[in-house]
Amino acid sequence: MASGSDGLVETYVQSDALDLAGLVQTGQVSPQELVEAAVTVIERLNPELNAVVHRLYDMGREQAKTVDLGAAFAGVPFLLKELASQWAGAPVTNASRYFQDLVAQSDTEAVKRMKRAGLVLVGKSNAPENGWSITTEPKMYGATRNPWSADVTAGGSSGGTAAAVASRMIPIGEASDGAGSIRIPASCCGAVGLKPSRGRVSVAPLGDYWYGGAYFLAITRTVRDTAAYLDALAGALPGDPYTPFTPEMPWAELTRRPPKTLRIGYSVTPPNGGSIDPEVKATVLAAASTLAKLGYDVEEHDMALDAERAWAVYTRMTCVQTAAMFDWLAPLVGRRVSEDDVEPVTWAIIERGRSIGGVDHITDVEELRTTGRGIVGDLGAYDIFMTPTLTQLPRPVGYYDMSEPDIDRYNAKWSDSFFAFPFNISGQPAISLPVGMSQTGVPIGIQLVGRYGDEATALATSSVLEQELPWAERRPPVSA
Repeated sequence: MASGSDGLVETYVQSDALDLAGLVQTGQVSPQELVEAAVTVIERLNPELNAVVHRLYDMGREQAKTVDLGAAFAGVPFLLKELASQWAGAPVTNASRYFQDLVAQSDTEAVKRMKRAGLVLVGKSNAPENGWSITTEPKMYGATRNPWSADVTAGGSSGGTAAAVASRMIPIGEASDGAGSIRIPASCCGAVGLKPSRGRVSVAPLGDYWYGGAYFLAITRTVRDTAAYLDALAGALPGDPYTPFTPEMPWAELTRRPPKTLRIGYSVTPPNGGSIDPEVKATVLAAASTLAKLGYDVEEHDMALDAERAWAVYTRMTCVQTAAMFDWLAPLVGRRVSEDDVEPVTWAIIERGRSIGGVDHITDVEELRTTGRGIVGDLGAYDIFMTPTLTQLPRPVGYYDMSEPDIDRYNAKWSDSFFAFPFNISGQPAISLPVGMSQTGVPIGIQLVGRYGDEATALATSSVLEQELPWAERRPPVSA
């Protein structure tokens, strides 16, 4: 490891989370030193990227004094997404003026596991209001910029985390995914983002987000960090509604074992019949060719899914759940939400949700369950199903506009992500990998989907692609 503060910062930005933890575990660096390295890089880059919206450096400095030096991520600086998860003493605004004064009073279960894993909170990352966008441009905090190009979206809703990880402010940060919100920003910013199986990470003591359609994990730069983080966070609690199969061996170990045989399906035909960017298509085909050359059984298979209908039903369900969430949380704020408290599209979502009756809502929920079973059945022949993460290159900043008061016009622009949301419905694990780069210099992600409960095969296959099509050493123009 290089000596001096500058040397430590360079070591910090070159290392993934497990490497940094190894330095702490062997006494080569202290958690306090890693916090100061993170502060240096965040202060250097954040004015340009706006990825971090709450600087919690003093909390991190205090926590670093008591970190378990033997933990998997001992002393590793970390960002919590400004949405849902609660870390006692940290703001929890959901990027909404309505919640602007809320501070978490206790830890959610996932945060307790983050702390046990040794992660040290240094801030909270930007997110769109209530996570309802595939970009990160909240009115409350302003847009997060993509470190590869300031003119295009960093993705959403975990865009703050993705930009921070890609620019090397931090090696790992929290992310969540209700319709692609881990995978999409990972693709836009050139990082690794796994949406785990439904129920894999407990959301206790909070409610069942979107009937299990919303998932929590992380964005990282390496597959092994993602696997180790899954080991740290996975596990249902008594009373949780979903309990996927858990392998006897840690995912970190399983990830290191290349699959001997695989049947892989892939598609470059969007399930809504939409267009696909030629560079995006070429990236998927190149990855498919790479896997075929390694001896895996690879064939094209287009999804048998009415994506437009599934998206309409999923949207109605999430509108009801969003409206209900504002009612559940009103006692914490002390009053009911009003139109002036939220962005125009959020108010449209709330009003749409309130307009849908109970019978219609349950009908939508049951249709989504049937749709999910159909997706699983359609892909049942494959160990891995591969697609683009997004069908187009990252859109310009401002393309997804939450000042749009019409929910249908707003949602019509989400069609680039129609390979992502189906797996929120089916519950299958899905990971975005940054295997490609466009001629304009922005990353292109591909998505690997595994069988329900089988993150192991998805991660192991991802590790194979990481070896064959390496990306971890790429640095965007705005980075340390």
